[in-house]
Amino acid sequence: MTAADVWLPVPPEEIEGLPEGPNYRFWNGEEDFPADPADCVYYVVPYMRPAEVVLRPVPYLSSVQVVQTLSAGTDVVEPGLRHLRPGVRLCNARGVHEASTAELTLTLILASLRGVPDFVRAQDRGEWRGGFRPALADKNILIVGYGSIGSAIEDRLVPFEVARVARVARSERTTARGPVHPLTQLPSLLPEADVVVLSTPLTEATRHLVDADFLARMKDGALLVNVARGPVVDTKALLAELDNGRLSAALDVTDPEPLPPGHPLWKAPGVLVSPHVGGPTSAFLPRAKRLLVDQLSRFVNREPLRNVILTTGTTGA
Repeated sequence: MTAADVWLPVPPEEIEGLPEGPNYRFWNGEEDFPADPADCVYYVVPYMRPAEVVLRPVPYLSSVQVVQTLSAGTDVVEPGLRHLRPGVRLCNARGVHEASTAELTLTLILASLRGVPDFVRAQDRGEWRGGFRPALADKNILIVGYGSIGSAIEDRLVPFEVARVARVARSERTTARGPVHPLTQLPSLLPEADVVVLSTPLTEATRHLVDADFLARMKDGALLVNVARGPVVDTKALLAELDNGRLSAALDVTDPEPLPPGHPLWKAPGVLVSPHVGGPTSAFLPRAKRLLVDQLSRFVNREPLRNVILTTGTTGA
């Protein structure tokens, strides 16, 4: 391929093994672009930056062939795809966030069940407060969104002697661990789950998937864990269940996000909030670099790319 620009949110000199050929430009959302966006053929979207930042160059990417996110979800960049010509491939970061997100999921489950937030508050007051708390052992777990992250979560649940893991995804299939149920079977699965984990992408089909009806079907005392995207949950409906004490929740993502000061979720009973930290850990950068080296090597050598979510100009894009 002829020399063209690749925009990276990581300084190229810090990524060992990048293929020769492209002109690598470093841009992580700064006000000034590193070069003319019209010369960019491969745009790697800055990680954990707001939509108004990462979408700013998109209308000018007249030569772009690939838009690569470093997040598992692509919802932040999808609104800008209408500006791009047909044939542009959108790729996500499958393989980068599984370990970190699954770790946090287990952290949120265990902390919520065992009452760790109460212990921290008691420690701040200098109080020794014991008590009887639920264990993760013998619980029924329902994972809604059984992609690579959902599978990684189950990997880490196995040693905790859970009673059962039920899996739900957009379409029905069978895995080595057992069946994956379609979304249509959620109504019959929800009443059996002690812990419901959300790890589904945000799409029109999953926006407010967790509504008042979904929550009403959850058993009394169940825990809802959201490591997906905030708008998968109807916040008003969740607050109603939290306020009456019937359910508890652990949320790494919220709607709105960031959660503003004074929002009712901050003080709702039985809720643990973490500030969208499922992905940004020490595990991120090594995996992100490996992904970029692999993808760009494939791009330069005209080999099939991994993790292609959609191609602009095709049905559904």
